[in-house]
Amino acid sequence: MRVPVDWLREYVAVPADATGVQIAADLVRVGLEEEGLHGGGVTGPLVVGRVLSKEPEPQKNGKTINWCSLDVGEANGTGEPQWVVCGAHNFEVGDLVAVILPGGVLPTSQGPLTVSARKTYGHVSAGMICSERELGLGDDHDGIIVLTRRFAGDEEQLARLVPGADAIPILGLDRQTVEVNVTPDRGYCFSIRGIAREYSHATGAAYTDPVVALAAAAPAANGGGYAVELADEAPIRGRVGCSRYVARIVRGLDVSAPTPGWMKTRLTEAGMRPISLAVDVTNYVMLGLGQPLHAFDLARLGESIVVRRARTGERMTTLDDVDRALSPEDLLITDSGETPIAIAGVMGGESTEVSSTTTDVLIEAAHFDAVSIARSARRHKLPSEASRRFERGVDPELGPAAAQLAVDLLVRYGGGTADAGVTDVGEAPESSIILMDVGYPTQLVGVDYDRTTVCRILTEIGCQVIEDGPTLAVTPPSWRPDLRTAPDLVEEVARIDGYDRIPSVVPTPPGGRGLTHGQQVRRLVADVLAGAGLTEIWSAPFVGDARHTALGWAADEARARTVALANPLSDEAPLMRISVLSTMIDALVRNVARGAKDVGLFEIGLVVARDGEQTSAPTEDVGVQPSPEVLAAIHRAVPRQPRHLAILLAGDRDRAGWWGEGRPADVSDVLGLVRSVADALAVPVVLSGSADVMPFHPGRCAAISLADGTLVGHAGELHPKVVAALGLPSRTVAAELDLDVLIAASEDPVAARTLVTSPAAYTDLAVVVDEAVTAGSLEASLGTGAGEMLESITLFDVYRGDQVGPGRKSLAYRLAFRAPDRTLRTEEVSALRDAALARAAVDLGATQRT
Repeated sequence: MRVPVDWLREYVAVPADATGVQIAADLVRVGLEEEGLHGGGVTGPLVVGRVLSKEPEPQKNGKTINWCSLDVGEANGTGEPQWVVCGAHNFEVGDLVAVILPGGVLPTSQGPLTVSARKTYGHVSAGMICSERELGLGDDHDGIIVLTRRFAGDEEQLARLVPGADAIPILGLDRQTVEVNVTPDRGYCFSIRGIAREYSHATGAAYTDPVVALAAAAPAANGGGYAVELADEAPIRGRVGCSRYVARIVRGLDVSAPTPGWMKTRLTEAGMRPISLAVDVTNYVMLGLGQPLHAFDLARLGESIVVRRARTGERMTTLDDVDRALSPEDLLITDSGETPIAIAGVMGGESTEVSSTTTDVLIEAAHFDAVSIARSARRHKLPSEASRRFERGVDPELGPAAAQLAVDLLVRYGGGTADAGVTDVGEAPESSIILMDVGYPTQLVGVDYDRTTVCRILTEIGCQVIEDGPTLAVTPPSWRPDLRTAPDLVEEVARIDGYDRIPSVVPTPPGGRGLTHGQQVRRLVADVLAGAGLTEIWSAPFVGDARHTALGWAADEARARTVALANPLSDEAPLMRISVLSTMIDALVRNVARGAKDVGLFEIGLVVARDGEQTSAPTEDVGVQPSPEVLAAIHRAVPRQPRHLAILLAGDRDRAGWWGEGRPADVSDVLGLVRSVADALAVPVVLSGSADVMPFHPGRCAAISLADGTLVGHAGELHPKVVAALGLPSRTVAAELDLDVLIAASEDPVAARTLVTSPAAYTDLAVVVDEAVTAGSLEASLGTGAGEMLESITLFDVYRGDQVGPGRKSLAYRLAFRAPDRTLRTEEVSALRDAALARAAVDLGATQRT
């Protein structure tokens, strides 16, 4: 919100020597954040000049410039005419214009520009005639400012237009504008009236509410006004769309009458472009008081206005010349209940727009529901100055005063006559009474606020306060719809009394439980893999059928396991992923394409695991507590989303160097990383080879399971077809694990074992088994048979050949045994080794190699 300081002074006693910086600092004290300061950028000789001559000169580039002489009085020190080159053509001899002489400074986007006499188009131009944009008064750069036109009808200003007079105060360039950021709960500050009230709170300056005099001058509804009916039959959340509608009529208006210069200046300083008298008046009232208005061409209206919701299939063309499809939730202003003529509180319609032929206008000053206006503005992508105020809450008592001010201005500057009839239908919603203990602000803020201070501040902001012992019955003012609860009132007490009085005391946090077990596991897993040299990444969880096909999955089966997005970011990726590897691959391809040949990546993320039909979740209005049935339906519609860990390795795992050649990453590396993760979590896992599951190579893939057989995931080399389809480096290896399974398996704490000081005893065992028996299953069987004193078992040799026969293999293990209380004897170690072999013989048909 831009606040011209001169305009602010009309409502509150701002000291004459107060600067924009001081005013902004005062407003900051009551919670209005400063956004910027404007004005005061033009310095030096900017004077009024009268055009004495204008000689057009065509140029070779097709452009015509004007070689002009100007009467600038004694401002140039000689009294002689000032000669300048001007490219604009919207002025004639005798017009009064704004001229900046050499030495003057203009604000530009690149910084201050000092004007000097310079040669251009064959002449020495000693200054320049200025446009609105060059002076920072607006965006118009099509022509220069003709002062006699700008101030037409303003006799006081016209009297000041003397050649050589200082144009800076005439154009208001010596005035400053303070820009503040208005938070959503302070909608009343979207007006000079509201900002003035806040400045009064901050400084104690005398505040004069302009609405008091306007409301006293406004005639009451007398039944002779224009017919208006409020017919909202579909309120949102029980809130009626329009609670009050004030209408006034001005007849015989000269819409071509110029907007007074002072009003144009104020509108421009406040950030709005002057358009025409009728539009400028409504904007001026809105900026000054905070009540959005709309002007209708009375001749284009029928017998009445009906405020209702839109009907199914209804359309209308708004002022921006866009034909819009209306929603049944849109609140409309309609002609006799049939033709829509405005989207209430958002934008008017083209059919009743005030035009050059308009003579009679109807002024609308209504109070619309904030929720309805906000939804309509967002639905139609029509953020407007009016909707911005309505959706934050407009004072429902403001309508008659705002309409009176608009009527007064139109009558004064447009020559119209106000109808005696006044329409005021509906009732302003009443503010609810808030009960608050007088000690509650002290309790909540921690500053000692006595009864007198609390009551004084609440009264100062406009509340009615009734004291009943320790309880205060507080009725907020009509312009503060944000005050609904006792904590809201406490915030006002703290704000007005001063945030700087609140001590900066860091509260003692309550004892917490720290990270959850799942969070601890995720951090530990990430630390283990990062320590192994891998880089953690995040990939967007969106895929398409093409990716599923490239990974070797049937597209229909993959779709059955996931959900489709209602509004995907890309048509090529409309599905949620069912595998972290499916999206992680993009990062590997991108890194390899950029020259990173040796890559190790990992990601922890969610996947979708739907096991039934996809259903839509029901919705409820914002702010409404869903019923238990609705909550249950929402939960049923959300598919299971387990958390997965995926690993990708490509290129060399051991780098080449002066020490020798590198070693490419293979299946053993990714299996080692899986083992490291499992060991860090103290979760025993079993590796089962030759798993046939895409996207892995069927002969180079291992299934990872818990000891009880629960599948954790798979690890291995990616299938050659997958590598070729996705453009991956050859022999890329990967793993994907269900991390939720590991988190659940690691829930039970691991008991620390006493450090054993007795020596370990080692023995070797070579076992012959069928080719189909995996090393993991054999190792598990040997470990079970060896018993609790087995400390470790390590595979150190694999043999296939004539000595073991076809279809058989020999696996040699080193077993380490350790007793907690003594040194094991040779016969004890041999007995333990034999027990391990006996169990493997029963489980897997194993025999000892001789």
